[in-house]
Amino acid sequence: MSAATVGWTVLGLIVLVVAVVLVFWLLSWLYRRSSKETSFVRTGFGGQKVVINGGALVLPIIHEVIQVNMNTLRLEVRRGRESALITKNRMRVDVVAEFYVRVKPREEAVADAAQTLGSRTMQPDQLRELLEGKFVDALRSVAAEVTMEEMHEKRGDYVKRVKAAVADDLLKNGLELEAVSLTGLDQTNMEFFNPSNAFDAEGLTQLTEQIERRKKIRNDIEQDTMIQIRNKNLEAEKLALEIDRDSEYARKRCASENPNRRASRRSSRSKRRRSCRSAHWTRSASHASCRFNSSRSRGARAWSWRSRIARSRSPRSRASNRKRRPKPISPVRKR
Repeated sequence: MSAATVGWTVLGLIVLVVAVVLVFWLLSWLYRRSSKETSFVRTGFGGQKVVINGGALVLPIIHEVIQVNMNTLRLEVRRGRESALITKNRMRVDVVAEFYVRVKPREEAVADAAQTLGSRTMQPDQLRELLEGKFVDALRSVAAEVTMEEMHEKRGDYVKRVKAAVADDLLKNGLELEAVSLTGLDQTNMEFFNPSNAFDAEGLTQLTEQIERRKKIRNDIEQDTMIQIRNKNLEAEKLALEIDRDSEYARKRCASENPNRRASRRSSRSKRRRSCRSAHWTRSASHASCRFNSSRSRGARAWSWRSRIARSRSPRSRASNRKRRPKPISPVRKR
């Protein structure tokens, strides 16, 4: 192989490598890919092409690309004060609602979103300004059919009706309404009611009537409560005075009964003493009579003893005493 052939071969390889690198660079620059968060629509040469989860060549001069945000967007709508909602019973209501929307993952929906919304899907504030009229119209139309109490007590039904009212309009823009959240609901202050307005005049009349009636009911409850409290305090004070009076009467009665008890105790003691003395005297008398009787019996025994001695000393009884001697009689002990 000659040197010229080797040189041309090396040059060809270098050109090939440069061409491959250039092709890869052009592909990385001209080929655009979509992602889960963003899709795009290519227009121009070759017609419209919607790219979802894929890619396409985009030539700078002959093609135009519109990006579409596929994320869920939170769009907040506030209505209050002069722009508050008017309910069925002519009451003004301040409302804060949140609408969660996204572009449907369909080629037709992405194409509609790119055509009607453009790049606003990438900027939620601009998208909210564009769609706020639809949301407010749905909120007002449903609020006009219900009262303020029904909106508060049946929030779920109100939200469902608002969602149904606005969902069809959003489909025209390729958007899908995921959810509606009613985060704020309150009655508008009376200072924002315009008495010259027929709706506000009727609502202001009802509101004033309700407020005054509630004031009267609240005042009646407060006064009744105060009267009940004072009556209860009066009953408690009367009961306390009765208890003090009864305790004072009991103390005086005890003080007056103590001398009587002492006198009765003294009389009972004196009676017991008298009875003891009488019993003692009776025992003494009986003891004396016993002593007298015992002395008499001793005297009689002594006399009989003496008479026996005298008879034993007689000549007639000496002979009999010799045969039979009398047993000696033991003297009587003193009791």
